[in-house]
Amino acid sequence: MRNNVVYQLHSCVWEITLACCFSCNYCGSRAGKARENELTTEECLRVAEQLADMGCRRVSLIGGEVFMRTDWKIISKALTDRNVKVSIITNGYIFSDDLVVDIKACNIESIAISLDGPEAVHDKYRQAGSFQRALKAIDKLTENNIPVSVISTLHSENVECLDEMFEILKTKGIFAWQLQACSPMGNASKGELSTNIDFKRVISFVEKHIHNSYFAVGVADNIGYYTASEGCIRGNTSGRAVYLGCRAGLTNIGIDSVGNVRGCESMYDEAFVEGNLREKSLYEIWNAPDSFAYNRKFTLDQLNGKCKGCEYGSWCAGGCRSYNYFTHREMYDSLFCAK
Repeated sequence: MRNNVVYQLHSCVWEITLACCFSCNYCGSRAGKARENELTTEECLRVAEQLADMGCRRVSLIGGEVFMRTDWKIISKALTDRNVKVSIITNGYIFSDDLVVDIKACNIESIAISLDGPEAVHDKYRQAGSFQRALKAIDKLTENNIPVSVISTLHSENVECLDEMFEILKTKGIFAWQLQACSPMGNASKGELSTNIDFKRVISFVEKHIHNSYFAVGVADNIGYYTASEGCIRGNTSGRAVYLGCRAGLTNIGIDSVGNVRGCESMYDEAFVEGNLREKSLYEIWNAPDSFAYNRKFTLDQLNGKCKGCEYGSWCAGGCRSYNYFTHREMYDSLFCAK
């Protein structure tokens, strides 16, 4: 059991707004318009202070589209001035020279650009012209020595384009490419496209490119687990980057734009809200005895399906809680485990 451990918060994914210039077919948060009651600047500054006081090392700012919130610089600086490393995930659509200057001034560690396929596929599910704008954003960032990575959300159509995407990305100066499975939540739950992908196929692609000379390539925590190449497929060629189970509520949290706290911001369902920062402090939510019980009170006998009795059960604990839940409402059974 994990419930006798003192939990140290290491990282946070913070959705600072739902405002977005897109309304993508597979957006997990159904972004587009800002919520009417999003945290104010003053409230965000208090959240930033609490994150730093609790020893959080890294914060990833997400949206919606982060740069559509006018006070993103104030929020970012409140974190980086307290020695919290900040990265930003963006669709790259509204980039400008001024934005690059602001990113440098805020000491942002890195920028991740969402790019989900070659031009025809990417624009089909996002917005016409968005592919070229994303590439221009990558170029603008790398020209200014700002570290850039690419995140691709895989579904049944763009998973066919991985080789073509690699050929495109190797001409850019990115440092990493992360492949993550599209989860059937939010807009993706409407069934307009299939989110089913073959984990083994994705892993084989990563295996083929692990030692490429252009950038690190790896899978996110919702793809795996424990195939022969497990130690390398998470972007680390040392062979030791093994998946150690869902970290939601153990070392990681998610915060949404109205202050709801979840173990992971991919657990985008009211069932996973542990508390709201307008009502309780982050310290109170994090340290409540029954918070994040799905992980903190996890025992091996909760594993079911093919995960039950697996020799790696004590390591992987059934895989990604969010992906499991949204694919078949079972948190402790990874239907698509590559092993």
